[in-house]
Amino acid sequence: MLEMNPISIEGHTFIAVTLKLPKTNFMAVMSDKGYIMCGALDVALLNEKLKERKIIAGRAVGVRTIDQLLEAPLESITLEAEAVGVKAGMKGKDALLKML
Repeated sequence: MLEMNPISIEGHTFIAVTLKLPKTNFMAVMSDKGYIMCGALDVALLNEKLKERKIIAGRAVGVRTIDQLLEAPLESITLEAEAVGVKAGMKGKDALLKML
């Protein structure tokens, strides 16, 4: 099942997507410029093989809901996310605000 919902953080609207898969959930929350995602995100792939795309993204591990994704510290981030002020260890919702 696929769920897609708008969410508000400090008056800004983001889109949250959850794909319920057998035995796991795939989750992401995005702005127009970047996104945060569950542990399925391969940050090394984005930084190395897809570097020319300049993807702004962050990864949180061990999350099972969108609320947890927003509150969890980001375990890793892309180089482009770092360039816009996102830091590893930052809460997901704070990182999203840097991606506006």
